[in-house]
Amino acid sequence: MLNSPTFVDKTGMFPDRGIETEFFELNESLKLLRPKFGEENYAKMVELSDRMRAHFEADPEDVTEDGKLGRDCLYAMEDIIKSLRRKPSPDSLPRQD
Repeated sequence: MLNSPTFVDKTGMFPDRGIETEFFELNESLKLLRPKFGEENYAKMVELSDRMRAHFEADPEDVTEDGKLGRDCLYAMEDIIKSLRRKPSPDSLPRQD
């Protein structure tokens, strides 16, 4: 997020990092978390990831509205994750005897 929309590392410590590697890592992480997200939320997250990347690629200099729209997609992903944390899991519900 800090290096959006290009994700180029300005420190020079990670010269091979960029938008391609960042979105590969994000999408692979989403795949790993798919069972926790559930199919509906996983599909939303993938769609948001695709939209975010398209916005960032459309505004590599961060001068148009696309850069902000890309970051808004990330906030929407965060909201989905937060909503999942608030839902009690079946294991955490009190037992009914």
